[in-house]
Amino acid sequence: MAQKPSIPKGTRDFSPSEMIRRNYIFDTIRNVFELYGYSPIETPAMENLSVLMGKYGEEGDKLLFKILNSGDFINKASDKHLTEKNSTKLTTEISEKGLRYDLTVPFARYVVQHRNDITFPFKRYQIQPVWRADRPQKGRYREFYQCDVDVVGSNSLLNEVELIQIIDEVFSKLNISTVIKLNNRKVLQGIAESFNQPEKIIDIAVAIDKLDKIGIDKVAEELEKNNVNNELILFFKEKISNESFSIDELGKLFEAKNSEIGKQGISELNYITTYISELGLKKSTLELDFSLARGLNYYTGAILEVKACNVEIGSITGGGRYDNLTEVFGLKDISGVGVSFGADRIYDVLLQLDAFPKTTNTSTELMFVNFGEKEEKYCIKLLQSLREKGIKAELYPSSAKLKKQITYANNKQIPFVALIGANEIEENTITIKKMNSGEQVKINFDELVNLIRS
Repeated sequence: MAQKPSIPKGTRDFSPSEMIRRNYIFDTIRNVFELYGYSPIETPAMENLSVLMGKYGEEGDKLLFKILNSGDFINKASDKHLTEKNSTKLTTEISEKGLRYDLTVPFARYVVQHRNDITFPFKRYQIQPVWRADRPQKGRYREFYQCDVDVVGSNSLLNEVELIQIIDEVFSKLNISTVIKLNNRKVLQGIAESFNQPEKIIDIAVAIDKLDKIGIDKVAEELEKNNVNNELILFFKEKISNESFSIDELGKLFEAKNSEIGKQGISELNYITTYISELGLKKSTLELDFSLARGLNYYTGAILEVKACNVEIGSITGGGRYDNLTEVFGLKDISGVGVSFGADRIYDVLLQLDAFPKTTNTSTELMFVNFGEKEEKYCIKLLQSLREKGIKAELYPSSAKLKKQITYANNKQIPFVALIGANEIEENTITIKKMNSGEQVKINFDELVNLIRS
């Protein structure tokens, strides 16, 4: 009995109509990136594990998909590790590569590897899939696309301002209302420092990052397990999780505790929010959120997350400033900042909001009915002329029954069908059937072009 085909959990096939919609998202994002002066690059789907490991924190490392070495990989494994079933040590012996977890770390590797060919500040964008061994659920997949935009080699906070403008521009063009949440890792460091636990910043960031998923009480339990002191936990429960807690109150804390790193974080937030207030946003609102942590280890400054209004789904864009990422690859003092758009979640948001333009339902704008050999030859010449004018058109490949050809056009949601028989050839006209209304009109070639373009 033949095995029923399937795909791995957390992955998806995409039909032609879905791909047309996805390409609409990619094209919109790509056009905005290029509008702001960013250039495209691509990196391999797999990287050496030495590049990936240790960059995302302990939990991130667990979500990396590892690739088995080619050949007899088990022959090189230690008998001791095999007997002990020590998967951590065994993995290092049987796997040297892994699928990329995000596009930021491979980008940092790219910058270091190609530093002599790059003009700094280097503004790049990258639209490619990434993989995470996460538990699949609504809005969370094991294979998904990221659309990253980063600038490295510049400490200027104007880059953060520009990224917020890019976020607003993208979602304005996609017609999605969003809330852009902004915080700064230096603020979180300042809080940890103010309560005499600066060494706990990573534990704090990882725990606080789960606030939306597990709630403040579970976050507090996790902080307690990581030996964060009660005074600091109470501060997070009473202040940081309270939306009314203001930046001025936080500033007073840092002044009282003389936390320079915290004061710097406040200063950077004020700079960004002042600029955005003066420039204005089209489709987004900017909010300070001191509970925003983003659990990845490499963030050092401003951090951003974007959520769609009126849709129950996780963040659809996120990112921030990273000052030390290239240093682990041997290139010091190269600061970077960037954001990543989650194309798959954006797709789900547009679907829920019924916000896809109707023109994204089809790739073909016009189909010629095939009535026979004579008509076929006549239509092919018209078809070529239409394509030269940028109109997406096709000719049905055989002279099948008219009903079958019309059904094909309906199923593909082709808006116009051209019917050219002996009379039309003699009169040099084209009979057009408007598929949405069933109306038929007889027009010439130039009128046809104008009709489709309009």
